[in-house]
Amino acid sequence: MPVIALVGNKGGAGKTTLAVNLAAGLARHDSVAVIDADPQGSALQWRAIAGEASAPPVAAAEADLQRQAFKLLQDYRCVVIDCPPSVHAPQTGAVLGFGDLALIPVQPSPMDLWANVHIEQSIEDAHKVNPSLRTLLVINQLEPRTTLSRLVRDALSEIAFPVADAAVRRRAIYRASALQGKSVFDMGRRGADAAAEIDQLIQEVTRL
Repeated sequence: MPVIALVGNKGGAGKTTLAVNLAAGLARHDSVAVIDADPQGSALQWRAIAGEASAPPVAAAEADLQRQAFKLLQDYRCVVIDCPPSVHAPQTGAVLGFGDLALIPVQPSPMDLWANVHIEQSIEDAHKVNPSLRTLLVINQLEPRTTLSRLVRDALSEIAFPVADAAVRRRAIYRASALQGKSVFDMGRRGADAAAEIDQLIQEVTRL
């Protein structure tokens, strides 16, 4: 998947955290660059904290995202784009128009589920110009012991997109690693469980 877009219709869904850890996991096996198209610039902040560490490079979004992504693909095998938390943002629409895969993180909460219903129309519109675009919902910040978390897969069946088997749990290590400009893959045993679930997601993504 040369261009992977992290797309959401609500802030706080863990989109950027998933973007940087997905990129870090992919970078263990291949060359990866990140484009931060989210106005909050969190991925850029993460990379700035990392300094000279071996984190994937992160570039600020340019006006022509397609041109920027394709230029990066001359040097990298994969580009991960962290989109704004709105499907109506022009950057999101642009990326859906040329990307290969839209990953949509969804928290097990009614607000997140309702917000993501509107993504269906945006993806349908994108398919008119980019029929090969694939879409995958990712359950994020899962708390297995809660009733809503147990029911979230049933709730997501109302949205016409496949749901990843891999789910990303709510873990403090994601926040702790971000504060250090690291990914969960850099956190040793403390990050092992989180790294395993990101690796499982990567395996699903690479099979698409």
